Amino acid sequence: MARPPAPPPRSARLVALYALANAGGVVAYLPLLSLLLPLRIAEVAPAARIDWFTLAAILGAVVASIANIAAGWASDRSVARGGGRRGWVIAGLVALLPAYAAVALATTPALLVAAVVGVQLAVNLLLAPLLAMMADEIDDAHKGVATGLLALGAPLAAAFAALLLTLSNDADVALALVPLAVIVCVLPLALARPAMAAPIAAASSRRATRRDLAIAWTARLLVQVAGTVLSLYLVFYFQSIAPPGGDARRGAASVGSLMALASVLALPAAVAFGRLSDRTGRRLAVLCGAAIMAATGLLVMAFARGWVLGAAGYALYAVGSGVFLALHSGVAMLLLPDPAHRGRDLGIVNLANTAPALIGPALTWALATTQDFSRALVALAALTAAGGVTMLAVRGRGSD
Repeated sequence: MARPPAPPPRSARLVALYALANAGGVVAYLPLLSLLLPLRIAEVAPAARIDWFTLAAILGAVVASIANIAAGWASDRSVARGGGRRGWVIAGLVALLPAYAAVALATTPALLVAAVVGVQLAVNLLLAPLLAMMADEIDDAHKGVATGLLALGAPLAAAFAALLLTLSNDADVALALVPLAVIVCVLPLALARPAMAAPIAAASSRRATRRDLAIAWTARLLVQVAGTVLSLYLVFYFQSIAPPGGDARRGAASVGSLMALASVLALPAAVAFGRLSDRTGRRLAVLCGAAIMAATGLLVMAFARGWVLGAAGYALYAVGSGVFLALHSGVAMLLLPDPAHRGRDLGIVNLANTAPALIGPALTWALATTQDFSRALVALAALTAAGGVTMLAVRGRGSD
């Protein structure tokens, strides 16, 4: 099969700006939810930290789901009126500043949960139009590489989180630096001149496309349950297999460093497999293999009884999951049934990212304890493998 043409210089620059902006979007929520929020919860509600943390995750997910669809729909309306989506991205940046200030200033668990909900609202106001812009402006022949570069977000966010905990013992300083870093990453794209809309290949039928999109949504949902659980409870998991009496803050910093390393490994894998999927068209086989890799890593974590083996399992999971989630975004863009509603439809697809924040904490609460996550991890491995296999049922444009 002939190699797709290289993108022109302006397109290549926009791809880089999209990758950086998406990384900024990940920085907006990942350090908070995975590392900073557990520490803040422990400060204001040490005896009930898992209960309040789970409540914050669930309420935040509900708000994120609604906000993402609403922001995507609003950006669609702006495009239909002859405007663009970039104004909504800037609005998300502006809203992020007071939301993070509220997290830093919260003195009770209830106020902290409310502040986290505010962060989720701002983050999704930012991210919903951002992904729709990528679907608008990047042609189909390069969506694999472009979405592979979305994997840049996790290592950058994890490295930034680890750096925050390493360089500062002041949580307020760390919480102030997060929105500033997001602005640095996102503003170059927000101020860039929009590219021409990417051409849409003809779909066999809108009904068939919606069927395939529903299958892809289900697959991502199954895989994302594990991602949600690990992003929220990874610190608690490593505490469960660590020797007693360790320093909680140093343990959180070690987990942040592991997340950074694992996601760095995922980045070249996602880009390489994204290019492979562009060249061969075997997108679904790549996605299925990546999900099986992630499930294997979860099983290693389930049976690990020490930090080293648990970390190795997490690294294997992170690479497989990073490849799957990044390239799945490209397949979803190919399956969108109507270019006039890209923002809204991608918001609906995004429910596969936010709905697991309702499922994952409930599953963890039912199957895990602060001392043992094994049963929960085995269940997550089964769901992740099922998600990969489900993608093989897609028959439309994403399968060629």
